[in-house]
Amino acid sequence: MSTMTLLGIDIGKHSFHLHGQDAQGHQVLRKKTNRGQLLSTLAQLPACTVVMESCGGAHWLARQIGVQGHDVKLIAPQYVKPFVKGNKNDFIDAEAICEAASRPAMRFCSIKTAEQQTLSALHRVRESLIGHRTAAINQIHGFLLEFGISLPIGTAALHRVPTLLDNPQHPVPLSFKNLLMRLYRQIQQLDQEIKDIESDLKQQLKEDDAGSRLQSIPGIGPITASALLADIGDASNYRSGRDFSASLGLVPKQHSTGGKTVLLGITKRGDKHIRRLLVQGARAIMQHIDGRDDALGSWVRELLTRRHSNIVACALANKLARIVWAVLAKGGQYDPHPNA
Repeated sequence: MSTMTLLGIDIGKHSFHLHGQDAQGHQVLRKKTNRGQLLSTLAQLPACTVVMESCGGAHWLARQIGVQGHDVKLIAPQYVKPFVKGNKNDFIDAEAICEAASRPAMRFCSIKTAEQQTLSALHRVRESLIGHRTAAINQIHGFLLEFGISLPIGTAALHRVPTLLDNPQHPVPLSFKNLLMRLYRQIQQLDQEIKDIESDLKQQLKEDDAGSRLQSIPGIGPITASALLADIGDASNYRSGRDFSASLGLVPKQHSTGGKTVLLGITKRGDKHIRRLLVQGARAIMQHIDGRDDALGSWVRELLTRRHSNIVACALANKLARIVWAVLAKGGQYDPHPNA
Protein backbone atom coordinates (compact mmCIF):
# COMPACT_ATOMS: atom_id res chain seq x y z
CA MET A 1 0.00 0.00 0.00
CA SER A 2 1.34 3.41 -0.97
CA THR A 3 1.98 6.02 1.67
CA MET A 4 -0.85 8.50 2.01
CA THR A 5 0.29 12.12 1.71
CA LEU A 6 -3.01 13.95 1.24
CA LEU A 7 -6.35 13.36 2.95
CA GLY A 8 -9.54 15.17 1.99
CA ILE A 9 -12.44 15.19 4.45
CA ASP A 10 -15.99 16.08 3.47
CA ILE A 11 -17.56 17.47 6.64
CA GLY A 12 -21.10 16.68 7.69
CA LYS A 13 -23.04 17.20 10.87
CA HIS A 14 -22.89 13.55 11.89
CA SER A 15 -20.94 11.73 9.15
CA PHE A 16 -17.54 12.38 7.59
CA HIS A 17 -16.23 11.00 4.29
CA LEU A 18 -12.47 10.50 3.86
CA HIS A 19 -10.53 10.30 0.60
CA GLY A 20 -6.78 9.68 0.81
CA GLN A 21 -4.20 9.98 -1.98
CA ASP A 22 -0.53 9.15 -2.35
CA ALA A 23 2.10 11.44 -3.84
CA GLN A 24 1.08 10.40 -7.37
CA GLY A 25 -2.58 11.23 -6.77
CA HIS A 26 -3.78 7.62 -6.57
CA GLN A 27 -6.54 6.74 -4.13
CA VAL A 28 -5.27 4.82 -1.10
CA LEU A 29 -8.12 5.41 1.36
CA ARG A 30 -11.89 5.64 1.07
CA LYS A 31 -13.75 5.58 4.35
CA LYS A 32 -16.90 6.87 6.04
CA THR A 33 -16.94 7.58 9.76
CA ASN A 34 -19.09 9.39 12.30
CA ARG A 35 -18.25 12.34 14.53
CA GLY A 36 -17.43 10.21 17.54
CA GLN A 37 -14.96 8.04 15.62
CA LEU A 38 -13.31 10.66 13.40
CA LEU A 39 -10.51 11.86 15.68
CA SER A 40 -9.60 8.33 16.80
CA THR A 41 -9.52 7.23 13.16
CA LEU A 42 -7.19 10.07 12.19
CA ALA A 43 -4.96 9.35 15.19
CA GLN A 44 -4.22 5.91 13.74
CA LEU A 45 -3.14 7.32 10.36
CA PRO A 46 0.43 8.43 9.60
CA ALA A 47 1.03 12.17 9.65
CA CYS A 48 -0.09 13.74 6.37
CA THR A 49 -1.74 16.86 4.97
CA VAL A 50 -5.42 16.99 5.91
CA VAL A 51 -7.64 19.33 3.89
CA MET A 52 -11.23 20.34 4.56
CA GLU A 53 -13.62 22.96 3.27
CA SER A 54 -13.79 26.08 5.41
CA CYS A 55 -17.37 25.67 6.64
CA GLY A 56 -19.27 25.24 9.89
CA GLY A 57 -17.22 23.43 12.53
CA ALA A 58 -14.09 23.26 10.35
CA HIS A 59 -11.93 25.58 12.47
CA TRP A 60 -12.52 23.67 15.71
CA LEU A 61 -11.95 20.38 13.94
CA ALA A 62 -8.76 21.71 12.31
CA ARG A 63 -7.34 22.61 15.72
CA GLN A 64 -8.14 19.15 17.08
CA ILE A 65 -6.58 17.35 14.10
CA GLY A 66 -3.51 19.59 14.20
CA VAL A 67 -2.77 18.45 17.76
CA GLN A 68 -2.38 14.89 16.40
CA GLY A 69 0.55 15.96 14.22
CA HIS A 70 -1.23 16.35 10.90
CA ASP A 71 -0.71 19.41 8.69
CA VAL A 72 -4.23 20.84 8.42
CA LYS A 73 -5.37 23.20 5.69
CA LEU A 74 -8.75 24.80 5.01
CA ILE A 75 -9.93 25.69 1.54
CA ALA A 76 -12.85 27.89 0.48
CA PRO A 77 -15.80 25.85 -0.91
CA GLN A 78 -15.94 27.91 -4.12
CA TYR A 79 -12.43 26.72 -4.99
CA VAL A 80 -13.48 23.08 -4.59
CA LYS A 81 -16.63 23.14 -6.71
CA PRO A 82 -14.85 23.21 -10.14
CA PHE A 83 -13.11 19.91 -9.27
CA VAL A 84 -16.31 17.94 -8.58
CA LYS A 85 -16.54 15.28 -11.29
CA GLY A 86 -19.88 13.91 -12.45
CA ASN A 87 -22.77 13.64 -10.06
CA LYS A 88 -22.34 15.01 -6.57
CA ASN A 89 -21.95 12.79 -3.53
CA ASP A 90 -19.90 12.96 -0.34
CA PHE A 91 -17.03 10.77 -1.53
CA ILE A 92 -16.75 12.73 -4.77
CA ASP A 93 -16.70 15.94 -2.72
CA ALA A 94 -13.84 14.56 -0.60
CA GLU A 95 -11.93 13.63 -3.76
CA ALA A 96 -12.55 17.11 -5.19
CA ILE A 97 -11.08 18.62 -2.01
CA CYS A 98 -7.90 16.61 -2.59
CA GLU A 99 -7.76 17.65 -6.24
CA ALA A 100 -8.17 21.31 -5.37
CA ALA A 101 -5.61 21.18 -2.57
CA SER A 102 -3.01 19.58 -4.84
CA ARG A 103 -2.99 22.61 -7.16
CA PRO A 104 0.28 24.51 -6.59
CA ALA A 105 -1.36 27.95 -6.82
CA MET A 106 -4.33 27.13 -4.57
CA ARG A 107 -5.21 29.60 -1.80
CA PHE A 108 -5.97 28.36 1.69
CA CYS A 109 -7.80 29.92 4.63
CA SER A 110 -6.13 30.56 7.97
CA ILE A 111 -7.35 28.47 10.90
CA LYS A 112 -9.09 30.62 13.49
CA THR A 113 -8.32 30.40 17.18
CA ALA A 114 -11.01 29.96 19.82
CA GLU A 115 -10.65 33.67 20.69
CA GLN A 116 -11.21 34.67 17.07
CA GLN A 117 -14.31 32.49 16.85
CA THR A 118 -15.64 34.10 20.03
CA LEU A 119 -15.12 37.59 18.58
CA SER A 120 -16.81 36.51 15.37
CA ALA A 121 -19.78 35.11 17.31
CA LEU A 122 -20.14 38.36 19.25
CA HIS A 123 -20.22 40.32 16.01
CA ARG A 124 -22.83 38.02 14.47
CA VAL A 125 -25.06 38.32 17.53
CA ARG A 126 -24.61 42.11 17.52
CA GLU A 127 -25.61 42.29 13.85
CA SER A 128 -28.66 40.13 14.56
CA LEU A 129 -29.75 42.35 17.46
CA ILE A 130 -29.30 45.47 15.33
CA GLY A 131 -31.49 43.89 12.66
CA HIS A 132 -34.22 43.12 15.22
CA ARG A 133 -34.00 46.67 16.58
CA THR A 134 -34.28 48.17 13.10
CA ALA A 135 -37.33 46.03 12.35
CA ALA A 136 -39.03 47.12 15.59
CA ILE A 137 -38.26 50.79 14.89
CA ASN A 138 -39.72 50.51 11.39
CA GLN A 139 -42.84 48.88 12.80
CA ILE A 140 -43.37 51.76 15.23
CA HIS A 141 -42.98 54.29 12.40
CA GLY A 142 -45.45 52.38 10.22
CA PHE A 143 -48.05 51.81 12.94
CA LEU A 144 -47.99 55.46 14.04
CA LEU A 145 -48.40 56.62 10.46
CA GLU A 146 -51.56 54.50 10.18
CA PHE A 147 -53.06 56.78 12.86
CA GLY A 148 -51.80 59.98 11.26
CA ILE A 149 -48.73 60.41 13.48
CA SER A 150 -45.50 61.08 11.58
CA LEU A 151 -42.39 60.34 13.64
CA PRO A 152 -39.11 61.94 12.49
CA ILE A 153 -36.28 59.67 11.38
CA GLY A 154 -33.60 58.90 13.94
CA THR A 155 -33.26 57.07 17.24
CA ALA A 156 -33.60 60.30 19.22
CA ALA A 157 -37.20 60.67 18.02
CA LEU A 158 -38.14 57.32 19.58
CA HIS A 159 -38.00 58.88 23.04
CA ARG A 160 -41.05 60.92 21.99
CA VAL A 161 -43.23 57.82 21.52
CA PRO A 162 -44.68 57.67 25.09
CA THR A 163 -45.47 61.39 24.98
CA LEU A 164 -47.11 61.14 21.56
CA LEU A 165 -49.29 58.24 22.68
CA ASP A 166 -50.50 60.24 25.71
CA ASN A 167 -51.15 63.37 23.62
CA PRO A 168 -54.93 64.05 23.45
CA GLN A 169 -54.43 65.58 20.00
CA HIS A 170 -53.61 62.08 18.70
CA PRO A 171 -56.21 59.77 20.28
CA VAL A 172 -55.41 56.09 19.79
CA PRO A 173 -57.08 52.94 21.16
CA LEU A 174 -55.74 51.69 24.49
CA SER A 175 -54.83 48.28 23.04
CA PHE A 176 -52.84 50.01 20.26
CA LYS A 177 -51.02 52.14 22.84
CA ASN A 178 -50.12 49.02 24.84
CA LEU A 179 -48.82 47.35 21.69
CA LEU A 180 -46.54 50.25 20.76
CA MET A 181 -45.25 50.56 24.32
CA ARG A 182 -44.37 46.86 24.16
CA LEU A 183 -42.37 47.53 20.99
CA TYR A 184 -40.80 50.59 22.64
CA ARG A 185 -39.65 48.55 25.65
CA GLN A 186 -38.34 45.86 23.31
CA ILE A 187 -36.21 48.46 21.52
CA GLN A 188 -34.84 49.69 24.85
CA GLN A 189 -33.93 46.13 25.83
CA LEU A 190 -32.24 45.54 22.45
CA ASP A 191 -30.31 48.78 22.89
CA GLN A 192 -28.98 47.57 26.24
CA GLU A 193 -28.03 44.14 24.87
CA ILE A 194 -26.15 45.76 21.96
CA LYS A 195 -24.28 48.01 24.40
CA ASP A 196 -23.36 45.00 26.55
CA ILE A 197 -21.93 43.14 23.55
CA GLU A 198 -20.00 46.22 22.43
CA SER A 199 -18.61 46.51 25.96
CA ASP A 200 -17.45 42.85 25.77
CA LEU A 201 -15.79 43.52 22.41
CA LYS A 202 -13.96 46.56 23.74
CA GLN A 203 -12.82 44.67 26.83
CA GLN A 204 -11.36 41.83 24.76
CA LEU A 205 -9.68 44.38 22.51
CA LYS A 206 -7.88 46.04 25.45
CA GLU A 207 -6.01 42.79 26.06
CA ASP A 208 -4.74 42.58 22.47
CA ASP A 209 -1.76 44.63 21.30
CA ALA A 210 -2.76 44.29 17.65
CA GLY A 211 -6.18 45.76 18.45
CA SER A 212 -4.59 48.87 19.95
CA ARG A 213 -2.37 49.31 16.91
CA LEU A 214 -5.32 48.93 14.54
CA GLN A 215 -7.18 51.73 16.33
CA SER A 216 -4.33 54.10 15.46
CA ILE A 217 -5.56 53.96 11.84
CA PRO A 218 -8.06 56.71 10.88
CA GLY A 219 -11.64 55.49 10.55
CA ILE A 220 -11.07 52.32 12.57
CA GLY A 221 -12.60 52.13 16.04
CA PRO A 222 -12.97 49.23 18.48
CA ILE A 223 -15.84 47.55 16.61
CA THR A 224 -14.01 47.50 13.26
CA ALA A 225 -10.72 46.53 14.91
CA SER A 226 -12.25 43.55 16.69
CA ALA A 227 -13.99 42.43 13.48
CA LEU A 228 -10.68 42.57 11.62
CA LEU A 229 -8.89 40.56 14.31
CA ALA A 230 -11.65 37.94 14.22
CA ASP A 231 -11.35 37.56 10.44
CA ILE A 232 -7.70 38.02 9.50
CA GLY A 233 -5.80 35.80 11.89
CA ASP A 234 -2.22 35.74 10.65
CA ALA A 235 -1.69 38.66 8.25
CA SER A 236 1.28 36.85 6.69
CA ASN A 237 -1.22 34.56 4.95
CA TYR A 238 -1.68 37.46 2.50
CA ARG A 239 1.27 38.32 0.28
CA SER A 240 0.43 42.01 0.17
CA GLY A 241 -2.06 44.63 1.22
CA ARG A 242 -3.73 44.35 -2.16
CA ASP A 243 -4.31 40.63 -1.64
CA PHE A 244 -6.00 41.36 1.69
CA SER A 245 -8.09 44.13 0.16
CA ALA A 246 -9.07 41.80 -2.69
CA SER A 247 -10.17 39.17 -0.17
CA LEU A 248 -12.67 41.72 1.19
CA GLY A 249 -14.00 42.57 -2.28
CA LEU A 250 -12.70 46.16 -2.25
CA VAL A 251 -10.74 46.00 -5.53
CA PRO A 252 -12.27 46.63 -8.99
CA LYS A 253 -13.76 43.71 -10.85
CA GLN A 254 -11.80 43.03 -14.03
CA HIS A 255 -13.24 41.86 -17.35
CA SER A 256 -10.36 42.06 -19.80
CA THR A 257 -9.79 40.38 -23.14
CA GLY A 258 -7.77 40.91 -26.29
CA GLY A 259 -5.20 43.00 -24.45
CA LYS A 260 -7.85 45.55 -23.45
CA THR A 261 -8.23 46.12 -19.71
CA VAL A 262 -11.74 46.82 -18.48
CA LEU A 263 -12.29 47.64 -14.79
CA LEU A 264 -15.79 47.60 -13.29
CA GLY A 265 -17.15 48.16 -9.78
CA ILE A 266 -15.73 46.47 -6.69
CA THR A 267 -16.04 42.68 -6.59
CA LYS A 268 -17.87 42.55 -3.21
CA ARG A 269 -16.26 39.22 -2.37
CA GLY A 270 -15.36 38.06 1.11
CA ASP A 271 -16.77 39.25 4.42
CA LYS A 272 -19.42 41.88 3.71
CA HIS A 273 -19.59 42.85 7.40
CA ILE A 274 -15.96 43.97 7.47
CA ARG A 275 -16.29 45.59 4.04
CA ARG A 276 -19.27 47.60 5.28
CA LEU A 277 -17.41 48.66 8.43
CA LEU A 278 -14.42 49.87 6.39
CA VAL A 279 -16.67 51.83 4.03
CA GLN A 280 -18.45 53.40 7.00
CA GLY A 281 -15.07 54.33 8.47
CA ALA A 282 -14.06 55.85 5.14
CA ARG A 283 -17.21 57.98 5.08
CA ALA A 284 -16.52 59.14 8.64
CA ILE A 285 -13.07 60.32 7.51
CA MET A 286 -14.57 62.10 4.50
CA GLN A 287 -16.98 64.07 6.70
CA HIS A 288 -14.03 65.83 8.35
CA ILE A 289 -11.52 65.61 5.52
CA ASP A 290 -10.91 69.38 5.42
CA GLY A 291 -9.38 69.20 8.90
CA ARG A 292 -6.75 66.59 7.97
CA ASP A 293 -3.29 67.91 7.13
CA ASP A 294 -1.63 64.55 6.44
CA ALA A 295 -1.01 62.74 3.14
CA LEU A 296 -4.26 60.80 3.47
CA GLY A 297 -6.27 64.02 3.68
CA SER A 298 -4.57 65.49 0.61
CA TRP A 299 -5.16 62.28 -1.34
CA VAL A 300 -8.88 62.17 -0.51
CA ARG A 301 -9.45 65.87 -1.24
CA GLU A 302 -7.75 65.58 -4.63
CA LEU A 303 -9.77 62.45 -5.48
CA LEU A 304 -13.05 64.16 -4.54
CA THR A 305 -12.42 66.77 -7.25
CA ARG A 306 -12.48 64.04 -9.91
CA ARG A 307 -14.78 61.28 -8.63
CA HIS A 308 -18.18 60.83 -6.99
CA SER A 309 -18.15 60.55 -3.21
CA ASN A 310 -19.36 56.92 -3.35
CA ILE A 311 -16.39 55.95 -5.50
CA VAL A 312 -14.03 57.85 -3.20
CA ALA A 313 -15.48 56.06 -0.16
CA CYS A 314 -14.75 52.65 -1.73
CA ALA A 315 -11.27 53.77 -2.80
CA LEU A 316 -10.54 55.03 0.72
CA ALA A 317 -11.86 51.79 2.24
CA ASN A 318 -9.48 49.94 -0.10
CA LYS A 319 -6.58 52.07 1.16
CA LEU A 320 -7.60 51.50 4.78
CA ALA A 321 -7.58 47.73 4.20
CA ARG A 322 -4.03 47.95 2.83
CA ILE A 323 -2.95 50.01 5.84
CA VAL A 324 -4.51 47.39 8.13
CA TRP A 325 -2.44 44.66 6.47
CA ALA A 326 0.74 46.74 6.78
CA VAL A 327 0.15 47.42 10.49
CA LEU A 328 -0.54 43.75 11.26
CA ALA A 329 2.11 42.22 9.01
CA LYS A 330 4.96 44.65 9.65
CA GLY A 331 4.18 45.80 13.19
CA GLY A 332 4.08 49.32 14.58
CA GLN A 333 1.27 51.84 14.37
CA TYR A 334 -0.14 54.04 11.65
CA ASP A 335 2.06 57.10 11.02
CA PRO A 336 0.14 60.00 9.42
CA HIS A 337 3.39 61.80 8.58
CA PRO A 338 5.84 59.03 7.52
CA ASN A 339 8.32 61.42 5.91
CA ALA A 340 8.28 64.08 8.61
